[in-house]
Amino acid sequence: MERKLYKNLLEWKENKIKMPYMLVGARQTGKTYILKEFCEKEFEKNLYLNLDSMEKIRQIFEKTIIPEEIISNIEILLNIEIDIDKTIIFLDEIQVSERAISSLKYFCESEKNYKIVCAGSLLGVKINRFKNSFPVGKVWIEYLYPMDFEEFLKAIGEEKLNEKIKQSYDNMEPLVEPLHEKALKLYYQYICIGGMPIVIKEYIEKEKNVLQINDEIIEMILTSYIADMSKYTQNTESIKNNKIYQSIPAQLGKENKKFKYSLVEKSARSREYETSLEWLIASNMLIKCNGIQQPKSPLKAYVEENFKIYLSDIGLLRKLAKISSQEILLNKNMLYKGVLTENYIAQILYAKTKEIYYWQLGSMYEVDFLINIEGDIIPIEVKASDNVSSKSLKYYIERYKPKYSIRISTKNFGFKNNIKSIPLYSAHLL
Repeated sequence: MERKLYKNLLEWKENKIKMPYMLVGARQTGKTYILKEFCEKEFEKNLYLNLDSMEKIRQIFEKTIIPEEIISNIEILLNIEIDIDKTIIFLDEIQVSERAISSLKYFCESEKNYKIVCAGSLLGVKINRFKNSFPVGKVWIEYLYPMDFEEFLKAIGEEKLNEKIKQSYDNMEPLVEPLHEKALKLYYQYICIGGMPIVIKEYIEKEKNVLQINDEIIEMILTSYIADMSKYTQNTESIKNNKIYQSIPAQLGKENKKFKYSLVEKSARSREYETSLEWLIASNMLIKCNGIQQPKSPLKAYVEENFKIYLSDIGLLRKLAKISSQEILLNKNMLYKGVLTENYIAQILYAKTKEIYYWQLGSMYEVDFLINIEGDIIPIEVKASDNVSSKSLKYYIERYKPKYSIRISTKNFGFKNNIKSIPLYSAHLL
């Protein structure tokens, strides 16, 4: 399945191949798949090494971090000859070896033409907790997120529809109504399954019938996340991580979605759970959305204590909340359909900017998201249906007079009263 990140890999190959390439992302987002595809397609030879399952390879890094010695030892161990001018080396699950990560600096600085790519499911956590000096400036770091709606459309063979959506967005003109309805229908299916490649593959194999998808696949991903919490943390921290993760459906189900530690555990305090929350955010399992009262640039300078937490993937959120796909498709759970919709937009914005914000004034007014576009703070209101009335957005516009505003809903493209109407299926184009 085609991923947008592939063009970044080609750019790395052309421009900065001396700098090892590190792909960071949550488990099951497709890191190993895309790097294997890249290595096989773009290089004459490639060598795949999994540091989690290949203990003896891992031991080589424990003995030395000098590139020439590492390569020589690998050649002897595997009884192969590595032509470094023609071979790209893929170090998978590199988070299990801090010494392997440290060695990337020396691969970068070597006069020899080493080509190294690496990936790991918890590299964000590893970077934050690196005991020694992380090789900053010596590694090209990229992030891989679940597939967005555009990647989903391409995967299921809807390239022409995708192009029409782009044209309507660029011109801010309504999409032909039958195509608008088709795009919305596909969007509803996407929020049921989410963007994990293995689930989208299952959707395609089941002839694009959401109700035929084996939900145990999504359950397996959730189980692997929980297993990672246990494998890479102390027992007490693992328990706290799991409690926070399991609380997200309840956190988002409230009218006021501000994160509350009391929903994690009745007597919980922030100081007891802050470290665990930071671990989950760094692991890319959760997304933090910071509260803002003063919508000024730079937004980061005006962050308040309040924040929201979203899940990394809407398909995982649906499953964790125990909502069936049928409920979503038949509009039987409009409250949580709204939650999934907001989470969907949070995913999109976070993948683009790495930091997301919302505006709140007391308990009366709240705008779902704020984004900075060329120095202008633009409010974004998100609706799961075509009922787009919003006293909060109206108040915000009257008070702060933004250059324009954005409303994302099931309504077609349009620009009226200085508000851009953007259909949910085109939010990735923001």
